[in-house]
Amino acid sequence: VQLQASGGGLVQTGDSLRLSCTSSGRTFRGYGVGWFRQTPGNEREFVAALSRTGGGTSYADSVKGRFTISRDNAQNTVYLEMNSLKPEDTATYSCAADKQIIWSSRASPRMYAYWGQGTQVTVSS
Repeated sequence: VQLQASGGGLVQTGDSLRLSCTSSGRTFRGYGVGWFRQTPGNEREFVAALSRTGGGTSYADSVKGRFTISRDNAQNTVYLEMNSLKPEDTATYSCAADKQIIWSSRASPRMYAYWGQGTQVTVSS
């Protein structure tokens, strides 16, 4: 599975962005997908996850109520809709996927075998 994340950019506080994670070469169907973010000098931070069936979602407390993760199987894409963005949301966002994800460990980067390159999100105050 080859993943590609896109949709980042420079926005102002309160704006919205939609990140996309597209799989090439193999369908996303049946894979759990997670979004993580990282800032320089810090560890990767869990943002959101979508279960293999798409029926379960999970969010970090810091983004709950503002971000929404969803899947479009027809487009072979997972989205992260980000609303009410804050300067502290500034980071490089990466998507990850795994077919054997254990839901109780969804927030751990080590659960995911496949990673896309990051897309930069910068929120100005």
